[in-house]
Amino acid sequence: MTENYAQFSKLRAFFWPVHKHELKKLIPMLLIFFLLSFDYNILRGLKDTLVITAEKSGAEVIPFIKVWVMFPLSVTLAYVYVRLSNRFSRENVFYIILSLFLSYFAIFAFVLYPNREFLHCHETADKLQALLPAGFKGFIAMYRYWIYTLFYALADIWSNIILALLFWGFANQVTKLNEAKRFYGLFGLGTNFSGIAAGQISIFIMMLPFNAKFGLGDDAWGQSMTMLICLIIFAGLITMLAFRWLHTSVLNHEMAQEAINSPPKEKKKLSMRENLRYVLNSSYVLSIALIIIAYNIVINLVEVLWKHEVRELYPAPKDYNIFMNEVTTIIGVMATLMALFVSGNLIRKFGWTFTALVTPVILLITSVGFFGFFYLKDNPQLILSLVGVSPLYLVVLFGTLQNCCSRAAKYTVFDATKEMAFIPLSNEEKIKGKAAVDGICNRLGKSGGAVIYHFLLLAFASIPASAPYVGLFLMVIIGLWIVCVRVLGQKFTSLTQPELRATTA
Repeated sequence: MTENYAQFSKLRAFFWPVHKHELKKLIPMLLIFFLLSFDYNILRGLKDTLVITAEKSGAEVIPFIKVWVMFPLSVTLAYVYVRLSNRFSRENVFYIILSLFLSYFAIFAFVLYPNREFLHCHETADKLQALLPAGFKGFIAMYRYWIYTLFYALADIWSNIILALLFWGFANQVTKLNEAKRFYGLFGLGTNFSGIAAGQISIFIMMLPFNAKFGLGDDAWGQSMTMLICLIIFAGLITMLAFRWLHTSVLNHEMAQEAINSPPKEKKKLSMRENLRYVLNSSYVLSIALIIIAYNIVINLVEVLWKHEVRELYPAPKDYNIFMNEVTTIIGVMATLMALFVSGNLIRKFGWTFTALVTPVILLITSVGFFGFFYLKDNPQLILSLVGVSPLYLVVLFGTLQNCCSRAAKYTVFDATKEMAFIPLSNEEKIKGKAAVDGICNRLGKSGGAVIYHFLLLAFASIPASAPYVGLFLMVIIGLWIVCVRVLGQKFTSLTQPELRATTA
């Protein structure tokens, strides 16, 4: 898979293969992606801290939230997206959905969280805890801290609805294949730098001493969290301004020119049922869906176990949040290096299939190492004699390494190859596929991992006791993921060969 880069110097072709006339389009898109990813990286640390470090809660709550709250909420929001797309322009749908998310976070910071003790269901939750088996601890915590649960759900869905459905759906519609091969690796820089910025800013704010004069929160943790949410809302407003400028100054002119060259097409109304039927009937889109489901199952199986260990090491909300933001920063640095030196060049030099296989291979190798150290916890004296640190610290350290490597691969090679796979489809097929795949299949994968934990927790009562079976499921699903990548790679190559020959001629 090669392309003509003769118009660029070797250095520029490697780092910045962009024509001058394309900057007016590329720079605002990079800014939008940066800001949306910046918000998500802050939300990731907050959501985990709220539900995992709460009293009488832990990482066990995550699988229950993903099944009972996040999956139905994702389906509902995907349905809302389709309905809005039938009535409003792509631009207005972006404003409406983003405004809904930002409005909720404002309500949480200034209404729900200050009244949390009154709103949380401690009395009935204590009664349930006395009646139900120990395996239901996560379910009870989900109910007890319902305002934290809703925050966690909407914060996590940001990646599926705002980033995947809204931004990437928009990017796929306005980016041509020859542009995507050069732009999508650079788009990874937006989310990567955002991780670095979000991690460092979050740590700085978390380290600030409590100041009652601010009127934000009743302790240092509450004040820091409220300040971060205000920052999220501000970045969201700037995003909408940049999105508006991009349309008025660039895209509307492009669409007007396209309308002159081709007759306008009537906008066909979509339904979620049709979108799902299209995915099931299209072996190409079904392959994309299976890859996304596999990734989300794998990453959620590993992360729940890792976050359980992190909570054991850092039980206080402030310490836990600082650690998670340090991880976010490291992921940003690693992903930036991968975006600059790996992802775009891998696609250009080795093709789609080879690049798409990088993520499952990384997860396979690092998962073997993580589970190996996890089981060595049963021999603490051996670990202490070999490396001189506690077994818990070593497990968290290697789990962090695994999380950083897998997330860095996800934000670069995985996202780039996944989005490129949609490009050969027509605009209508892209909308149908994106709505079903990103709106539902993304969440289906996360819920799939959560369902596995459901049964394991009910059977074994704790996350550590379930670990051997988690590892078994992990290896099987990674194997199926690799098979799906190879099948999709053959189909992608056959669909794009004519256009690639035209662009290289």
